[in-house]
Amino acid sequence: MKILIAYYSRKGNNYVGGSEKNLPVGNTEIAALVIQKLVGGDTFKIEPVKDYPEGYDDTTRVARQEQRQNARPRIVGRVDDMDEYDLVLLGYPNWWGTMPMPVFAFLEAYDFSGKTILPFCTHEGSGLGHSESDIKRLCPATTIGKGLAIQGGRVQKAESAISAWLQEAGASEGGAGS
Repeated sequence: MKILIAYYSRKGNNYVGGSEKNLPVGNTEIAALVIQKLVGGDTFKIEPVKDYPEGYDDTTRVARQEQRQNARPRIVGRVDDMDEYDLVLLGYPNWWGTMPMPVFAFLEAYDFSGKTILPFCTHEGSGLGHSESDIKRLCPATTIGKGLAIQGGRVQKAESAISAWLQEAGASEGGAGS
């Protein structure tokens, strides 16, 4: 089974543990790198062509506006060999109850028919929101596995929870390979 870990993560000013903190690496990227360490696979960082504002509050306003407009921000790069992947571990922070709009753009850029998507999300109290149902709506011919929600402020200590989730999903090192 060939694995792709695709994720959107925002470093810089973020809301963590009840206050704004400047993160040198975004929480979702930390989780993605733990997943890669555990199962191998290739990574693809979903990056919008136009960066979000530096300030946390400004970013949340832009993200909310994008969601209301059902925007699809252009993203940098492409996964050229998407057909080769059987399993896509899809990571993102929960923004306004779902995935950031660049993740929607990523999902709409490819045909995921016959693949399995395992979503993982970082949050500060809102869990996966309705992101799993949004993924199912965008990728109807895809198997969507049970998602994992990781509180952003605890992502540094989440390796055992991530490992258990991967094992339960059949994507552990022994079950998936790379």
